[in-house]
Amino acid sequence: MIDLNELFVYLKVVEQGGFAAAARQLGMPKSTVSRKVGSLEERLGFRLIQRSTRYFQVTEIGQDYYRHCQAMMAEVEAAESVVQRNRAEPCGTIRISCTTLLLNFALAPMLASFMSQHPRVELYVKSFNRKVDVISEGFDLSLSLAFLPLENSDLVMKPLARCPQVLVGSPQLLARHVLPQFPLQLGELPSVEWERTRASNTWQLSDGEQVVEVRHRPRLISDDIATFKQALLDGVGVGCVPHFLVASELQQGQLVQVLPAWAPAEGVVVAMFASRRGLLPSVRALIDYLDEAFRQAWGQR
Repeated sequence: MIDLNELFVYLKVVEQGGFAAAARQLGMPKSTVSRKVGSLEERLGFRLIQRSTRYFQVTEIGQDYYRHCQAMMAEVEAAESVVQRNRAEPCGTIRISCTTLLLNFALAPMLASFMSQHPRVELYVKSFNRKVDVISEGFDLSLSLAFLPLENSDLVMKPLARCPQVLVGSPQLLARHVLPQFPLQLGELPSVEWERTRASNTWQLSDGEQVVEVRHRPRLISDDIATFKQALLDGVGVGCVPHFLVASELQQGQLVQVLPAWAPAEGVVVAMFASRRGLLPSVRALIDYLDEAFRQAWGQR
């Protein structure tokens, strides 16, 4: 196996024209320098330097070997500089998978802003309404809306923001039905369900002291968030949604909260990636940026 330390020492010995001078530059004992060159020659089976107490000369094959070592070390330095440049300024392509809801209604402007600040970064973004295998599908980063407790995974999971949920319906729908006073009465109302990876047809509601699971029978189930939201607005049924998705509709009175004293289980925006060790500087910069962007947009920490 090639020992790059031996090659580096050999380069310095040739460049300095002797073992003592090379030892001084390297900050090593002369005996250590001599031993490393001797070990290199023994492994190669050739004499690279003819030397004695008064004589020092690089052999012909030693000179050829020196030139190749120079080229090799130049490549090593080039590789190091690439890493340092990336560390100093994020660059390259980041492959991202993202929940469609999160991408369309929250993340898109954040990603655009990040790219404007980092012109050497390119993003490849795919949206999904299914679970993504980050490693086998070749993504650097996955962003999704999840629910606690987070499932066990070999991936690193970094929470970026809390995502409160609300139970809502249209005023027209609620005008046609008796308003529920207790959670279990919600099952008497028509409902719509956003199909996702959690248990369907069940809402988990809490008043801060107790938790109640409410079974409901949806008239519409869809993984398309636009279809789901339109059904809510048109009065097809009540549904549980992330607050950020319907914040403006609630403010304008197009939707109203149902049983506001009972809150659905809170979601969390999660960034998932393979490992902190060896994480691309550009990916790390994006995660840090999103962490701060969510704090500013949603007022959380």
